[in-house]
Amino acid sequence: MHGKIIGVEDAIGLIKDGDTVAIGGFVGNVHPEELTLTLEKIFLETGHPKNLTLIGAAGQGDGKEKGLNHLAHEDLLKRVILGYWNLSPKLGKMALENKIEAYNFPQGVISCLFREIAGGRLGFITHTGLKTFVDPRQDGGKVNARTTEELVELITLSGQERLFYKALPINVALVRGTTADLHGNIRMEKETASLEMMAMAQAAKNSGGIVIAQVERISENGHFRPMDVRIPGIFVDAVVVAKPENHWQTFFEVYNPTYTGEIVAPAQNMKIMDFTTRKIISRRAAMELIPGAVINLGIGMADGIAAVAGEEGMNDLFTLTVESGPIGGIPAMGMSFGASANPQAVIDQPYMFDFYDGGGLNMAFLGMAQADKNGNLNVSRFGTRLAGCGGFINITQNAKTVIFIGTLTVGAEVAVTNGKMTIVKEGRDKKLIERVEQITFSGDYAREVGQRVLYITERAVFELRKEGVTLIETAPGVDLQKDILDQMGFVPHIAPDLRLMDQRIFLEKPMGIRDEIALRGKHGLK
Repeated sequence: MHGKIIGVEDAIGLIKDGDTVAIGGFVGNVHPEELTLTLEKIFLETGHPKNLTLIGAAGQGDGKEKGLNHLAHEDLLKRVILGYWNLSPKLGKMALENKIEAYNFPQGVISCLFREIAGGRLGFITHTGLKTFVDPRQDGGKVNARTTEELVELITLSGQERLFYKALPINVALVRGTTADLHGNIRMEKETASLEMMAMAQAAKNSGGIVIAQVERISENGHFRPMDVRIPGIFVDAVVVAKPENHWQTFFEVYNPTYTGEIVAPAQNMKIMDFTTRKIISRRAAMELIPGAVINLGIGMADGIAAVAGEEGMNDLFTLTVESGPIGGIPAMGMSFGASANPQAVIDQPYMFDFYDGGGLNMAFLGMAQADKNGNLNVSRFGTRLAGCGGFINITQNAKTVIFIGTLTVGAEVAVTNGKMTIVKEGRDKKLIERVEQITFSGDYAREVGQRVLYITERAVFELRKEGVTLIETAPGVDLQKDILDQMGFVPHIAPDLRLMDQRIFLEKPMGIRDEIALRGKHGLK
């Protein structure tokens, strides 16, 4: 082996008891799987390193065994600071059982915090998180009773409230790239995103720590083009060549060249969505699209909007982005979420969150788990299930228009005949309730800053107005009292001009809305 290029066990041996370890990755993208599984192996064999503090921006895992799930062992971890927990259920279980100190902060906050640490600053100051569960007037981002240290403070600057997220030294950064040279310079030509790998590396070096990089291959004789280097070798202490099975492009795909721009996938007709409740909701949401808009679509229910837009021939009217860094193209889903096919560009994740936090998003469409009478949403904590906020707070708190989509109740069966809806079997649980369990989106904050907020379901559409959550549309065929009001945990305001949802939504043939959407023009973005 040469210089910085060492064996994986030797590299992990550089981690000391009590270290703070930053780990990069986004779902199944760009996670250094070889390093995390070897860290687990060495700990189980030796009992060291132990009492680590783990910090990571995005969720990293497959919801089962991979990613950060490798580190879910008592004594290995003392504290965990994560943006998203749902993909690491083993860690979440430890947090809920009070076995570790646990924090949940907005993904974009942690992503940008690494830059503040690198710059020797005291922390990250932002409005993001105000009036949500990370605000110290609520939970301060603390997950359990064992977690007592306040890592976020409410401050006032120039007469405005802000949250101050405290910096912490990074002793070790575990990063990933594609190719390294003998000096430790790292390229990322086969990765789906660069995330905050550079910021993490700088944060560790300027904290007096070390950086361990996982790569697929070594270029022994080549000289990299300077602009291709994403992590300079001066920041890298050790390079590990991963086994192929531990360096898939994502946890779902070995390698997809459309994610990197190596090839452009030919234009193909997207699979037409079946005429289901999900399609009905996606169709109503797609009617809100504005030409020229820069948009974020959340994972899950929201990806149906892109499918409807494709069926209606509208995908060229707007630009989709993913918080991990891709701009343009078609966002991937599942264990490849975070990548995009045919992106126009891919930027570092902290820069994407700068854009989001500064109000660059015109529209955001995200799933609706729980909503309440004040317009608050909860997607982060449900009883004994710890999901985490991920990028949800950054996205929803800062987009000019926010549209939440989901069914009115959980598990309802509906039928649509001749453009009219019938509720065949009502759902078991209400989703619009008196008070959400945790505030991931603050209706009060949205009203203060003048956001436009809609809540779209299969049978009713609500808007957040100054007087509160207001019913503005109902589906043709449903009964206002029995099918809507009785299925809510509160009585909404009812708009004086209450109207029926567009009947085209409830017919199987395409709606033919491209021309009317295109005619809205860019004035709709103001």
